[in-house]
Amino acid sequence: MFKKLLLVIATLVATMGFAFADVDVNKGDQAALDGIKGIGPAKSKAIIEERTKNGSFKDWADFEKRVKGIGEKSAAKLSAAGLTVNGQAKPGAAAPATDKPMSKKAAKAAKAEAASMAASASASAMDKAAAGAKESKKK
Repeated sequence: MFKKLLLVIATLVATMGFAFADVDVNKGDQAALDGIKGIGPAKSKAIIEERTKNGSFKDWADFEKRVKGIGEKSAAKLSAAGLTVNGQAKPGAAAPATDKPMSKKAAKAAKAEAASMAASASASAMDKAAAGAKESKKK
């Protein structure tokens, strides 16, 4: 049971790392772009359509010029949230915050998932113990 709980915790920690990974505007799909704070479904669709129609973005200035609604300020915020253009963060933008604590909602969901996994592991152990008891009674 302890091993399963440890596995659940390790999985949650690994998943949190993926949530803060950088996304390149030239490589990210709609789901990856939606994961960036400040980009919703409409904006990610516009980015992908522009990229498909006119090719990859050369740099941040090209990205700002070609995608409607993205200006200097919003580009800096998106860069700080983990968006890159050709692997580069926007010059002068704050570095992406990877040590952010989980939101209350995410923490609650993670805690509920861990509790569910622990309960499942506990129930499995109880089932095995009950099966063992029945087997010993038969002998």
